[in-house]
Amino acid sequence: MYAEERRRQIASLTAVEGRVSVTDLSERFSVTAETVRRDLAQLDREGAIHRVHGGAVASTNFQTLELPIDSRARAASGAKAAIGRTAMDYLPPQGAGIFLDAGTTTAVLANHIADLSSGRGWPIVTNCLPIAMNLASRNLTDLQLLGGQIRAITQAVVGDTALRTLALMRADVAFIGTNALTIDHGLSTADPQEAAVKRAMITNANRVIAMCDSSKFGRDYLVSFAALSDIDVLITDSAAPESFLSQLREHEIDVVVAQ
Repeated sequence: MYAEERRRQIASLTAVEGRVSVTDLSERFSVTAETVRRDLAQLDREGAIHRVHGGAVASTNFQTLELPIDSRARAASGAKAAIGRTAMDYLPPQGAGIFLDAGTTTAVLANHIADLSSGRGWPIVTNCLPIAMNLASRNLTDLQLLGGQIRAITQAVVGDTALRTLALMRADVAFIGTNALTIDHGLSTADPQEAAVKRAMITNANRVIAMCDSSKFGRDYLVSFAALSDIDVLITDSAAPESFLSQLREHEIDVVVAQ
């Protein structure tokens, strides 16, 4: 197992279980205690966990810190690549409408859609400026970028104009990203305006596919935009703790682990 994947699993386990110990992690991953301590130190610097004597505890709930889009694209890149590939299995028939939410994981899916369709196949509505620019440059013939205000840190289009447009639209499938996911709080993000656009896409889609790498499990951001009952399918990565996946399945979500 690569160090990046091991640290992602440690962050997810800590968020879900609340506390982990160096001894247990060393046994679980078959690495030395010193290796675990280095992992915990790195995760602590990134704000993913808080180091304590003998292990680590989960970060403070209801986070508000957002990373720039280029930093987010590099984080858990292998997991996002796997999730994006797997999401292709959930595309509707050609000609059916798609909502593509703003995000670095949905951007991976957008790349695959462009490769598959050579710019044709699905009417796509997105509020993500980088996704729209990428798809437009690859000759997508039925693409709409929502109008409104652009948030610089995420390059997502938000605001009343976007919401009014979405209120008139329907899609067969919405592919939605999230900053965090918990059993009690559902899917959440840091910004109320982005949350409102995500919520509108979910409301106006026949089927909702959430794309969430395991490092976001057990974390909470300020604004909840969807309950677990709003999600039809959740695609995550192989680092996800089975105990958490079992809880999600109890809420009648089709949980798919991307390999």
